[in-house]
Amino acid sequence: MKRIQRVRERSRFQQVRREGKCWPDELLVVCALPNGLTRSRFGFSVSKQVGKAVVRNRVRRRMREAVRLQLPAIAAGWDVVFIARRPSAGATYGQIAQACHLALSRAQLLAPASVSAEGITPEVSQR
Repeated sequence: MKRIQRVRERSRFQQVRREGKCWPDELLVVCALPNGLTRSRFGFSVSKQVGKAVVRNRVRRRMREAVRLQLPAIAAGWDVVFIARRPSAGATYGQIAQACHLALSRAQLLAPASVSAEGITPEVSQR
């Protein structure tokens, strides 16, 4: 994910958490706040309660990849913070991707075409 697509400042993370609307899930919490820009930015937070450094980094990478694949379908003009919960440490990539997708759709940040009854619309490239 490019630098301009990330929320990096601690103060902005706190502002999104404090002033934004949040949607909890078993594996993660998504908080969103309008940013007044022409693009959306994303932040990922995984506390030490989730696990040691290796586990936290794995969870963060999985959340980041799940969001990166959905970028074209995500509405512009939002700062979105994903906060991992303890059960995400034992979750597979598919489960984390599903949780990210469902949270974004609950927050109404996804375009209607990308939401399917089964969850994530598979992206299949044929060569």
